[in-house]
Amino acid sequence: MTEVRTQEQPWYRSLDRTKWRTLIAANLGWLFDGFETYALILTAGVALKQLHPQAAGDLPFYIGLTIAMTLLGWGVGGIAGGIVADYLGRRKVLLISIALYSIFTGLSAFAWNWESFLILRLLTGVTLGSEWGTGTSLVAEMWPAHARAKAAGLMQCGLGLGFFVASAAWHFIAPLGASSWRYMFLLGVLPALFALWLRRSVPESDKWTKVADRRAELQSRSSLTEEERSYTRFTLRQILADPKMRRLTILGSIMSAVTTLAWWGISTWVPAYVGSKAAAEGHNAESYASTAGMIYNVGAIAGYIALGFAADKFGRKGTVFTYFAASLVMTPVLFLWTSDLTLVLLLCAVNGFFTLGQYTWMPVWLPEFYPTHLRATGAAFVFNAARFIAFLGPLLAGSIIAALGGYGTAATVVGLIYIVGMVVVPFCPETRGRQLPE
Repeated sequence: MTEVRTQEQPWYRSLDRTKWRTLIAANLGWLFDGFETYALILTAGVALKQLHPQAAGDLPFYIGLTIAMTLLGWGVGGIAGGIVADYLGRRKVLLISIALYSIFTGLSAFAWNWESFLILRLLTGVTLGSEWGTGTSLVAEMWPAHARAKAAGLMQCGLGLGFFVASAAWHFIAPLGASSWRYMFLLGVLPALFALWLRRSVPESDKWTKVADRRAELQSRSSLTEEERSYTRFTLRQILADPKMRRLTILGSIMSAVTTLAWWGISTWVPAYVGSKAAAEGHNAESYASTAGMIYNVGAIAGYIALGFAADKFGRKGTVFTYFAASLVMTPVLFLWTSDLTLVLLLCAVNGFFTLGQYTWMPVWLPEFYPTHLRATGAAFVFNAARFIAFLGPLLAGSIIAALGGYGTAATVVGLIYIVGMVVVPFCPETRGRQLPE
């Protein structure tokens, strides 16, 4: 009866302040990650021109390499962070990851050559990666079933907000000279202040606390059932050894690779693409690139939130399939078939709605694949392991762009990967309205 009454009243009426604080914490953590990530996309070209001037002719390759190293670090740190969060708790790992991220992104501002910049980007990626799986698990475990997907969309939109803030900041910082990119990374130390609020205001997940107590009790016993052993085995081993968990992990990983490879291999080039078109027409390339980034991310923020609400109303499968299909179509529309600069800017919003907005399927769906004692490990593994493949996206796209002298064909070729996602979606379980597995 309680669930029926909850369904009949507005979805937000049953939520207390603790749930909202948890969502704000995860959203802000993801906003900071988004700012740092998009700051790299916007500034990599400027930074590498200063740090490695000899690479002028091969600049797209070195930009791709820098982004790829960040992705590689993100994958390693993300998986490790998810595993640790299943043992030490969601709140504690979220706090540590934000503090370390602030340190390494700030240090990036002091890089003295392109090699040191590359190493610092790798270390920053490691700390960035551990935030998502922890925050996603915390929100999923604190919010009720009828509003969980909506919370996931509201959490994930923090990435788009961070991208937007980075674009807006770069609009004003870019004219400050050759070292303007250093000021962008110095802003990355500010999240350390947020960690202080997080420590005081956000509680640990009750679901995790109960599981941690049970794991500790089972570890003190010598005789266990097979179900009980799933609590004491190493979490990463368990999600790959159990047949059901392994199947869901493989399906999720394929879709994650599609989303991640396509976005990093295509959409990260949107500002540079628009900037090149603007320069060809005699406009300021940096200004148009920043504007395109802001427009793209306005669309992405709407896409993040819309996917969460649509997944609660229409189901996970149909919503995710639609986002993959629309991304497949919008890629050549933006990069290949549109020449008018004003229309290109408008299409950036539509493209962002689907290609970046689709990331919400992961915080919506992945926590529903795994029980509490494996949730952070499973979600983080699927979200981050894809980066061991997806980091090739920027390298591949950068090489194609350099070889063909343009963005359109490269984007369209890489965008065909969305077809794989459309094929995999029907094999995943529909989990709309279900309680999280315990």
